Amino acid sequence: MAVPGARARGWAAAARAAQRRRREERTGGPARPEPASRRAALYVHWPYCEKRCSYCNFNKYIPRGVEEAAMRKCLVTEAQTLLRLSGVRRVESVFFGGGTPSLASPHTVAAVLEAVAQATYLPADSEVTLEANPTSAPGSRLAAFGAAGVNRLSIGLQSLDDAELRLLGRTHSAGDALRTLAAARRLFPGRVSVDLMLGLPAQHVGPWLGQLQELLRRCDDHVSLYQLSLERGTALFAQVQQGALPAPDPELAAEMYQAGREALREAGFRQYEVSNFARNGALSTHNWTYWQCGQYLGVGPGAHGRFVPQGAGSNTREARIQTLEPDNWMKEVMLFGHGTRKRTPMGRLEMLEEVLAMGLRTDVGITHQHWQRFGPQLTLWDVFGTSKEVKELLERGLLLLDHRGLRCSWEGLPVLDSLLLTLLPQLQEAWQQRTPSLVPGG
Repeated sequence: MAVPGARARGWAAAARAAQRRRREERTGGPARPEPASRRAALYVHWPYCEKRCSYCNFNKYIPRGVEEAAMRKCLVTEAQTLLRLSGVRRVESVFFGGGTPSLASPHTVAAVLEAVAQATYLPADSEVTLEANPTSAPGSRLAAFGAAGVNRLSIGLQSLDDAELRLLGRTHSAGDALRTLAAARRLFPGRVSVDLMLGLPAQHVGPWLGQLQELLRRCDDHVSLYQLSLERGTALFAQVQQGALPAPDPELAAEMYQAGREALREAGFRQYEVSNFARNGALSTHNWTYWQCGQYLGVGPGAHGRFVPQGAGSNTREARIQTLEPDNWMKEVMLFGHGTRKRTPMGRLEMLEEVLAMGLRTDVGITHQHWQRFGPQLTLWDVFGTSKEVKELLERGLLLLDHRGLRCSWEGLPVLDSLLLTLLPQLQEAWQQRTPSLVPGG
């Protein structure tokens, strides 16, 4: 495929970076294990979309024109700055999200990956994911992203019903989605994820389950099921408020979710997280970092991050949010090297609350060893082992607390939010008392 010179140079740079990483690994270069404090995932936010979907309240913008060269330069600069501030030596995954990052040029993706590879160690087999919308990602463009260094795609399919897609304000049809999915599977076999929404106004279990079954005949090894959330300020919220559309039925949505997870289990998928299902080991390693409360750097307008700025001499983990509006963000990056708008130090209790809420989203839950990394003063037995409320959840079969750790059962995972209403206050109370037992198991 013939490509413009600038893009070709970008892809060539990415290819050289990948070759260098492979060569270092073969020769025993910087592939030595790094402690968790020196490892991180990297999230890159592309803030632009062709149009705003009716349900979306994410940080995204519909531009009249994008100065991509300026945006690319700022993404590279901020990635370099945050890697230096964090002291991270190894980036284990990169995720290009948005917005619609498949609207960016492959040259921009290649430039960011090259900057990361120059600033730190990026293994040749690191997961590099790109979110793609069907209308902005024909096969030739997907191939170009693959040449730039992307090795995994997440396709915002959302529905296989054209009427539902119009309701959601999507720019693609069901036919577009299936053609893009087929092209993606040819180019990235075993590394294509698709999103399917449930709980839409006037949606019913049978037809929706039919969509899922159709998708299972065509999909790869990763599926995400997301329930519609009506967000204030969106067009869909206004339509429901005005009575133009019926409000989504939460009981029907719960029934869809349960039917969906059972259908996926029958098809050989493991529900490894509340909304995410994989077979053949195709878990998202990038998202796993979030659920395990690993470090991640957020680059781009409105991106979020969690890391210890060791390069700046700190040993306290911070929650960071970058400036939302793209033009203001770019001005700050050009002035200061990054556009961090808010930095919030995270206390030890706050960290444990996050470990609890995020870890229980997964089928593994929270192992004793993992918990001790963040809360050595208190064991899981100390916090939950003597609670009458937790004991009731255990007896009802919604939770499991044993030699492996704390986790939700199959029946408990769908009602995690209600379980946390019991577990989080229990953690807060135990933290206030902080009288750890000397013997594991209480």
